[in-house]
Amino acid sequence: MPIKIAKLRGARNMALENRWPRKRTLDLDLLKYVEGIIEDVMRRGDSALVDLTMRFDGVRINSEQISVRREEVEEAYGMVSEEQIAAIEDAKSRVENLERMIMSRVGFKYEDEDGVKISREYRPIRSAGCYVPGGLAAYPSTVIMTVAPAKVAGVPRVAVCSPPRKDGKIHPLTLVAADICGADEFYRVGGAQAIAALAYGTETIKPVEKIVGPGNKYVLAAKRIVSRDVPIDHPAGPSEIMILADDSANPYYVALDMLSQAEHGADSIAALVTTSMRLAEDTLSSIMHIIGDLPEGSGVKEALEKNGLILVADSMDEAIDFVNDFAPEHLEIIARGAHEISGKICSSGIILIGHTTPVSLSDYCLGTNHVIPTGGYGLVYQPLSALDFVRCLSIVECSERAMRKLSLSAMVLAKSEGLLNHALALRERLRG
Repeated sequence: MPIKIAKLRGARNMALENRWPRKRTLDLDLLKYVEGIIEDVMRRGDSALVDLTMRFDGVRINSEQISVRREEVEEAYGMVSEEQIAAIEDAKSRVENLERMIMSRVGFKYEDEDGVKISREYRPIRSAGCYVPGGLAAYPSTVIMTVAPAKVAGVPRVAVCSPPRKDGKIHPLTLVAADICGADEFYRVGGAQAIAALAYGTETIKPVEKIVGPGNKYVLAAKRIVSRDVPIDHPAGPSEIMILADDSANPYYVALDMLSQAEHGADSIAALVTTSMRLAEDTLSSIMHIIGDLPEGSGVKEALEKNGLILVADSMDEAIDFVNDFAPEHLEIIARGAHEISGKICSSGIILIGHTTPVSLSDYCLGTNHVIPTGGYGLVYQPLSALDFVRCLSIVECSERAMRKLSLSAMVLAKSEGLLNHALALRERLRG
């Protein structure tokens, strides 16, 4: 049996032991290993990227092939369907619409009664690196979720890195999505070595000012290491779904949504927290039925055996308290009073209300971003957005009347801190 039912009260501590802030560090051996890769790229540049691509991806490239040429992008359009292009454009449009709305509401201007004028304005960073997982699969949605917000923010240089397939090429859907979203550069490099190249640069890849995007444990470790020198978005590890439900939920839909996230990989987390033992039992029955029809090697059963949870709470308040400590990446609320319950959730990356708002839809076409903190980091981080690609500036203008009034308090504070020249700069103005 890939998953068992347990009472929340008895399983709570075990379910939280590998979550932040209880778990604060990655495996030290993993960090040391990845640090060696980063140091190799820093030391040897393109040569290291070529060797590491052969070592980890089994693909032989030369330094001239690190950068994807425009002809390859144009060729990719001929390898995807009009339906796929339309879907990418639709998803991009919805993401852009929400990001523009976010950007339109962040600046402000005001003037107080003393004549101090302050405006809060945003400026884009000059470059960003977007990491897109690849290799065997294509993730055009991750291109959309990382590149589109950067371009809405006004970043002039957006570079994308993704590992090549065994034939040495990038999946055409990934290339087409990057082109539609306005990526300026695309590099045929993946893994920790790609993060190192984006952070520190090589002969071919210029360093960027910020790195965003999800990846495997090696990518996550690399992002943490380079974050000492280059900002990153947030720790983004294996995908997670938690469904908070009562006896009004449809167990078949609950099972489907848990399985949809489990197929992201063996480390994915799929959990149901419910106040109904009947829902728990019926959901488990549905999961077992669906798994029986899945092809071998899908990875879903392995994920559920490793990280599947069905927890039964004594009350909705107990369930909510656990959800807030767990801080899931995706939270579906399928219960009576779902909106009231959502108002009590403070830590999930995204909250999806009801059976008609499944996580599968939010991963692609709702306009919300699916690059969301995992591992419990939803307690302190938020989903990726255009705000991750801008700097906030305060622009201030002080009238002479306000300067004279406020300088008296400022001089007192400056002298209290022993900064006599600060006080002098103000006193001399008051004499003018």
